Amino acid sequence: MDWNALKVFIAIEQAGSLAGAARTLEVNHSTVFRRLNALETSLGARLFERLPTGYVPTPLGEELRDIANRIDGAFNDLERRVAGRDVRPSGKVCITAPNNLAYRFLPDYLADLRRACPEIEVELLVSNLEVNMNRRQADIAVRVTQAPPEHLVGRQVGTIGWSVYGSPAYRERHGYPSHLDDLSHHHLIGASHGMRHLPAFIWLDKHLQANVTARSDDLVAMSWLAQTGHGLALLPDDQQRPELERLMAFPAGKTSNLWLLTHPDLRQVERIRRVMQHLAEAFAGDDRL
Repeated sequence: MDWNALKVFIAIEQAGSLAGAARTLEVNHSTVFRRLNALETSLGARLFERLPTGYVPTPLGEELRDIANRIDGAFNDLERRVAGRDVRPSGKVCITAPNNLAYRFLPDYLADLRRACPEIEVELLVSNLEVNMNRRQADIAVRVTQAPPEHLVGRQVGTIGWSVYGSPAYRERHGYPSHLDDLSHHHLIGASHGMRHLPAFIWLDKHLQANVTARSDDLVAMSWLAQTGHGLALLPDDQQRPELERLMAFPAGKTSNLWLLTHPDLRQVERIRRVMQHLAEAFAGDDRL
């Protein structure tokens, strides 16, 4: 059985669609379709039910999934162990980071890394979702979490608190609060949908819901609403930028820990060790956090 066909099968099963599998494998839709058809033809049976909601494994597909995942895990384990013997500070390092850290912090850090280690090629995956480190979808993860996964190793490199932010446009029209109690006299930007479960917005909806003049389900959008003067925003401090003014700390937002993580099999790879050390020093020395 062709291993490439099995990889296509695994990708479709995980994504639930041909398009999602194509994105995962970085190939076009027709390639995924063709390889799946070839695999089903060679087995003489269908592996997926084509439903309006997506591709769902047939009973045979479920059996093959379990076998394929074991094979895939063995290949990934072998790949990590081989990579772990690499002592050269060169080659590709894939970093995954949430949107805001990837946009506002990592570019400067990686420019300095390029000057220090020109033989290291960096790939930056920008996502607020966790990638599968066991499958080496990334070598290093930058994560904001109170409890990093037990199967990864790394170090805490900082903390991210919350603050109240405003803009010159808002200040000119309404002034700024001098302490937290004054927020009851100001326009505020709140959260919607899934963001409302965060401690900062639970507090806001409980105490000052009547002051909310706009809502968003995205922190970046909230920061832009604040920048245009729509209201004051409660934001984690990694959202700050020159166009926003930090007014005061907001303890109800809670503090999160910033971690650099990798797989245990990769921590002694020289290029990964160098990148993690560089990022740790950069985060620790950044007065924006």
